[in-house]
This record gives sequence, structure tokens and C-alpha cells, in this order.
Amino acid sequence: MRFRTNSKLVMLLCLLMVFSLFSGCAKKDGGEAQKDSAKQADTIKLGFLGATTGDVACYGIPGQKGMKMAIDEVNAQGGILGKQVVGIYEDNKGDSAEIANIATKYITRDKVVAMVGDPCTGLTKVAAKIAQTNKVVLLSAGATSTGVVEIGDYIFRNTLLDKYASPAVVEWMVKQKGWKNIAIITSLNNSYSTGLTPLFKEAINNSGGKIVLDETINDGETDFSAQVTKMKKVKPDVLVFTGYYKEGALIMNEAQKQGLDIKMVGGDGLYGEDLMKLGGKAVEEKVIYYAGFTPEEKTPQTTEFIKAYKAKYNGEEPDMFAAQYYDAVMILKKVMEDSKSSDPKVFKNELAKLKDYPGVSGNTTIGPDREPIKSPVCLLTVKDGSFRALLEKIPVKAQ
Repeated sequence: MRFRTNSKLVMLLCLLMVFSLFSGCAKKDGGEAQKDSAKQADTIKLGFLGATTGDVACYGIPGQKGMKMAIDEVNAQGGILGKQVVGIYEDNKGDSAEIANIATKYITRDKVVAMVGDPCTGLTKVAAKIAQTNKVVLLSAGATSTGVVEIGDYIFRNTLLDKYASPAVVEWMVKQKGWKNIAIITSLNNSYSTGLTPLFKEAINNSGGKIVLDETINDGETDFSAQVTKMKKVKPDVLVFTGYYKEGALIMNEAQKQGLDIKMVGGDGLYGEDLMKLGGKAVEEKVIYYAGFTPEEKTPQTTEFIKAYKAKYNGEEPDMFAAQYYDAVMILKKVMEDSKSSDPKVFKNELAKLKDYPGVSGNTTIGPDREPIKSPVCLLTVKDGSFRALLEKIPVKAQ
């Protein structure tokens, strides 16, 4: 009888201990939740969109560095609206499904108020649809082709647009260089290329040029002998290639192999150190592409930025993606402070009114269509071991 009574007491004590334990855990969990909530209220989170591995990592890696540098500088100056800024970084690998997952996680899990990137138009469009649906600002630091801001009023970009740059470059080609007979090659499975080609074609037709060859390839191909053989037959003055640096370098290698002396002109899809590494002498002073930034463009803002970037990253020189991601963070800081809000529903309206922002990648104005207007355009080439030697600067006219 005594044993049974003691057993009941022991069981009762155990139950009380378990209850106390769970009660304590509940209080602890509730306390932790309150701390997390308070921490969330004290920070402003920005999500990075870009690839740090894969074929387009050469865009995402410097972009991430530029974004981190900007956030560090902002926090050292007191943050935004008294709150520290937190960057959230994941690698989308240049993959559409991956960027969709990341954008969704940034919004639902991390509670970002804005996303910065992606440099690629096709990937930006994927993330932009998610951002627009969830009313989170996306500011692309590189997407240059069409159909981006049209997705909705939360979508912006701060890069030199193809629709402004390509007519300026074609006018330079036809009027200044006298390159009137033009071959053009498009990469069909590259949305950047398929978006850029119509802009070049329209500009060529409007400027008095003539398209003497219109060829296509696909990203990932390596044999361009057929396209170069056709070019040799029609003898164009210049080749416009609207794709990326890898295929651009391989096309020029084939041209050199077949003894075709021709220059290639393209957009900032050709911007990449691998253009020089893969192309070698075949691209040296023969490939010309446009960009909105070069370290050789010595403005006070650019000079200070380059100095700080080199100090932070062991002497590494920034490229246009580092500059544009840096500017994107600083623009977001400005519009949040001007609107006195970190709520994207509020500061997006201030972003839409941005005028003559003096960034390290040039002055930026957001037009009535929420598109950025930037000038001048820098024509770059491969020269003396650099893949971004400044060839010339030409003005850009807003259409």
C-alpha cells in the first residue's frame, strides 16, 4: 500500500516537473520569438539576386561584392532611418527555377523589403513577377533588355538600357566609322540576345545601314565555322553579335582561323574577362562592346569608389556590376530616407521620381515609364591585357 502511494506521489511530482519544463520552454520560446520580432523591426533586409557559380558568375560575384560594400558603408554611417541594413545572399546559379525559389524565400522567410539584381534579363523577369505579386521592390543592377519594368510598379532598374545604347552605338558605327554593311548573329536560346537583336536591326535600318547577313546560333555551341564561312562570302564591314562573351570569343577564334579580318560589336553581354581569356589575339582590339561604367571613367564619385573597393578587396578593380549593385543599394537608401519609410508600398513611389542621382556608375534618372536614363555610353575593347579598355565615350539620347 505504501509502495503504491509513493508511486502516485512520484508520478504526480514527475507530471509537475514536466508541466514546469514545458511551461518554461513556452515562456522561453515566446521570449525568443519576441526577441526575433524586435530584431526584425530594428533591421532592413535586402536580398541579393545573382549567380556566384556557373556561367554568369562573373556578373554575380562582383555584384555581390559591390552590394556588401555599400551595405557596410551605410551601416557605418548609421544605417537607414536608424536601422541597420542586413544583406541576404544566395547563389541562383543562373537558373530560372533557382532564382524563383530564392526570391520566394527572401520574401516569405527573410521578409526583405527589396531585392537587388539580377544582372540577366531573363532571370530578372522571373524574380520580378514574384516581387510584384508580393509587393516587394526589385531593383535590377544589370538587366538591359525589354519587358522588365512592364511587369509592374514595384520593378525598377538602374542600368544603361539597350534601347538607348544600341541606337547610339549604331550611329557611331555607320556615321563615324563608315561601317554600313553589317552582319548580325543572334543566339536563339538567350533572351538577352533575342531582345537586343531587334533593337540593333531597327537602329541599323534607321541609320542608313544595311544588314547583309542575318545568322543564328545557340548558347553552348562551339562550332561556328558555317556562320563565319557565310560572312566571308558577303564581306560585311562589321559583325554585330548580340550574345554573351563565351560564344563571342569562339566566333572570333573561328574568324581568325579562316583568315577573316573583322571587328565584332555587341552589348554588355560581351563584358567578361573570359572574353579575353578565350579569345586571345582574336579579340584584341577587334571586339567592341558598350557598358555604362568603366574604371577609366574618372569622375569624383567613381575615383573614390574604386579606391575604397580596391582597399576592401585586396587591390581588385571593380567592374560595372560591382558599381551598379553598389549604386542600387545607395539609391534604395536615398528613397527610403526621402520617403521616411522602409515600406516598399511607400518608398517605391519615391524611387519612381528619382532624378539625376550621382552614382559611381553615372547619373541616373527614372523616367515616366520607370525606366532609367543614363549617359554617356562607354565603348570598351580588349587591349594591353585589359578586357575593358576605354575606346570612346558617346552620348545617349533618350527616346
